[in-house]
Amino acid sequence: MGAGSSKNPDGGSLHGSEEERDSLEQAGGQLYVSLKMENHKLTGDLIPHVYGSVPLVGSWDPSKALSMERESASMWELSFVVPPNHETLDFKFLLKPKYSNAPCIVEEGPNRLLIGGGFKEDARLALFRLDTGEVLEYQVFVNADRVSPFDLAASWRAYQDNFRPSAVRGIPDVSINSVPQTGGENGSSVGLELDLEHYVVPAPSTSANSAFVYAANMTENPKSLVGGSGSSSYSIRDGGAPIDRPATIKEMEVLVPDPSNVYQGSGMVESKSVGTFSPHQKQESQRGLFVDRGVGSPRLVKSASSSTFSTDLYLGTDAKNSMPAAAGAVAAAAVADQMLGPKEDRHLAIILVGLPARGKTFTAAKLTRYLRWLGHDTKHFNVGKYRRLKHGANQSADFFRADNPEGIEARNEVAALAFEDMISWMQEGGQVGIFDATNSTKNRRNMLMKLAEGRCKIIFLETICNDVNIIERNIRLKIQQSPDYAEEPDFEAGLQDFKTRLANYEKVYEPVEEGSYIKMIDMVSGHGGQIRVNNISGYLPGRIVFFLVNTHLTPRPILLTRHGESQDNVRGRIGGDSALSAAGELYSKKLANFVEKRLKSERAASIWTSTLQRTILTASPIGGFPKIQWRALDEINAGVCDGMSYEEIKKNMPEEYESRKKDKLRYRYPRGESYLDVIQRLEPVIIELERQRAPVVMIAHQAVLRALYAYFADRPLKEIPHIEVPLHTIIEIQMGVTGVQEKRYKLMN
Repeated sequence: MGAGSSKNPDGGSLHGSEEERDSLEQAGGQLYVSLKMENHKLTGDLIPHVYGSVPLVGSWDPSKALSMERESASMWELSFVVPPNHETLDFKFLLKPKYSNAPCIVEEGPNRLLIGGGFKEDARLALFRLDTGEVLEYQVFVNADRVSPFDLAASWRAYQDNFRPSAVRGIPDVSINSVPQTGGENGSSVGLELDLEHYVVPAPSTSANSAFVYAANMTENPKSLVGGSGSSSYSIRDGGAPIDRPATIKEMEVLVPDPSNVYQGSGMVESKSVGTFSPHQKQESQRGLFVDRGVGSPRLVKSASSSTFSTDLYLGTDAKNSMPAAAGAVAAAAVADQMLGPKEDRHLAIILVGLPARGKTFTAAKLTRYLRWLGHDTKHFNVGKYRRLKHGANQSADFFRADNPEGIEARNEVAALAFEDMISWMQEGGQVGIFDATNSTKNRRNMLMKLAEGRCKIIFLETICNDVNIIERNIRLKIQQSPDYAEEPDFEAGLQDFKTRLANYEKVYEPVEEGSYIKMIDMVSGHGGQIRVNNISGYLPGRIVFFLVNTHLTPRPILLTRHGESQDNVRGRIGGDSALSAAGELYSKKLANFVEKRLKSERAASIWTSTLQRTILTASPIGGFPKIQWRALDEINAGVCDGMSYEEIKKNMPEEYESRKKDKLRYRYPRGESYLDVIQRLEPVIIELERQRAPVVMIAHQAVLRALYAYFADRPLKEIPHIEVPLHTIIEIQMGVTGVQEKRYKLMN
């Protein structure tokens, strides 16, 4: 039951100090009694019971005595809470025959007496005299202590889990109902008689409607060109001459091979930081040496009490700033990179490469959203946005010719400005910069690698598409959405100009063969394709590759909804595994009707639920589609607070209540989870949602849906605990070539 007495240093049992008891009394602590009886010769035909002076234990009526439960082959146990107005308790043990109506056998001797949490005598043997004259002896163990209400609640929940199985136990993890019948419980009496559009409600202003905005306009604003005091000047040539960097940048001492030998081949590139020996600060009268490979590296310190070395991790300001807001695997990987990797590896630049209309900006925006959601501080820098601000948006195709030196210099200038803005942001604590431009020649990429030397790690991400239909569609979307053609009234004239621009790039295009790179070849359709990697290592680059392998542009809806109202919702209690209320059952039928209408033209779809019965019961009326239970979709684990109301937490656990109020994102319930923990376990769900080509209906819980919705809407992590996800409302996320669109349906109040 989780409420044993405390132990002293010598192993003895204590009831706690008077101060502890007074504190528990003030916090609403209640008297918890645990009784145990042991007899190694017991046959099992006689069941120990307890009866006594208060109604809780039968008011001296043997027929109402409390039965003890078998704890082991020889031990029986009973635990109960004494009501506050009955803290003086007289009781005795008795034995009841298991298979007959024979009289009970009451223990011999005086009553046992409990007053105010203390026994007036040591626990004596319990003696029972049988009709045959035989005396049965039981060793008695008695413990009484005051416990807090939430410990008692945890015990009760454990009892419910063990002895009161949920209504959905036995339903397999993957199941499918028959197609629902018209009329009856899914019919017009509870169905949706009106058109689905009648139930549409406005989405919030920060909704996931990126499809209506040109993706490049959502990228980082050009810091060096806006409010630009002190913007640097650059000496740039396309031939790969050295770049003049701002004098304010503090250089890192590195050993770098001759650039002419590094950037020409496709072999592996290694960057080595200089190792220097420095005396370590005195600790515990010991002095040692360590190899300093940059701020945040591990210091090996010999402990005074051990012959082995322990790691004293010191994370400096720069390292702390570059740590992701994350838990679990993401946090562990980040710490490992801080300790063991070169300093420049703390910052990662993903440099897009590819011809126009190949989906670079779309891929960059999607990757930015994913990394931000994982907790990495990520920004998307679009060079086209810099170009339009610096040189105007009405440049013709001639500006992009390979034999136009003024155009080449102008384009390289804005590329360098964007890259330096990205580096400056990284030095302020940014972690992953996504650099979005064609970067279609080796000279341009060499320029960027020289700018990055000793400052960040570079991975090239090349997008290659050979599907003429996809290219044509992307070109037409570009003419419709790009600011480059906003002032061009003639669509066909704009289309011809862009195709001329594309031809200019094609003449000088050089595929990536240098450095670390990821090549996506015909991946956007979602049918086949290839992905090639070179010199890719580390946790984050590996996650990026895994994410890109599973993304595609196939349009499909994702329907997100909370379970129907549960009995715990009605009671105002968090967590738990209660069944649906009457309103929740009504919503489950309306939802089935909605799904049938909304997905009637779809060839396939699937229903995802958590493993908790309120989501499974909500999905039960839906027929015709497979249903999959995900443990990862379970509600946030409230730990010891599970089953409590927020008012009870505020009253009984004021410090926990205030801690949660201060930082709901990082707050972790005692023995439970935080929102960051939830995000970590939801990553496989996001990957599978990206991989799916058919519609998905997800029936889950408020905290889980907040985290998932934040991914699609690209909402900051700090906002996740405050996102509104109302009951009996469906959030439809439409994924496709133009981005993400959101629509909401309110089926019930």
